[in-house]
Amino acid sequence: MRTALVQLGGDLSAPLAQRVEEVAGTVAGLGDADLVVLPELWAQGAWNAREWASSAEPLPGSVVPVLADAARAADAYLHCGSVVERADDGTLYNTAVLLGPDGATLATYRKVHRFGFDSGEAAVLGAGPGPVTAAVAGTVAGLATCYDLRFPELFRALVDLGAELVVMASSWPAARIGHWSTLARARAIEDQVWLVACNQTGTQRGVALGGRSVVVSPWGEVVAEADDTEQVLVADIDLSFVATTRAEFPVLRDRRL
Repeated sequence: MRTALVQLGGDLSAPLAQRVEEVAGTVAGLGDADLVVLPELWAQGAWNAREWASSAEPLPGSVVPVLADAARAADAYLHCGSVVERADDGTLYNTAVLLGPDGATLATYRKVHRFGFDSGEAAVLGAGPGPVTAAVAGTVAGLATCYDLRFPELFRALVDLGAELVVMASSWPAARIGHWSTLARARAIEDQVWLVACNQTGTQRGVALGGRSVVVSPWGEVVAEADDTEQVLVADIDLSFVATTRAEFPVLRDRRL
């Protein structure tokens, strides 16, 4: 499987529709990728909580249909990053959307762990109900978003649902980028999964974002890693390596909790 992680900057100065069209154009041009991944809340701003209420929409909203056209153009699975979703009861969620090569929605994942310690995301958004997986290119992919990376129990729950690949969108800050790199390897190693994690870079609302989008193998090897500039990180992954790793080092069968 060829993965393409689109590491975007955090600039929100251009109109939303323009930003979405530009990113959709980038995705549409990635015709040699099987899976394209965008960062967390790249369109509405992961550090832009004061404007989420005004930009939130019920799904599919105005962002996902444009990206669905791009997925069809690229003939690729597309993890759209996430959007601020307004549910029927008015609750806002940080919702990841996974599209198929035909543009159809395969899965939506409302972020379970909200960052902010009683402010920001934790104060404004609702928490999702639990783990979500979907069939992607012949394997089972689990979905995670940013702060989720600090909670290994979510990743273990994804493994229990059959995940061999975890796809994560993020807007992780530069101040803690060392944690990002360490935790990404840890989650891949302990769950023996491929981890494909797309982060943002640049600065947003005064917060420096860390970049370092990364692809980690089930053995914990960093197959590809971005720096802190805008770029498309491309990596080929061997999905059969999950079964090989789990057979040769069957640590998961020794679980007791």
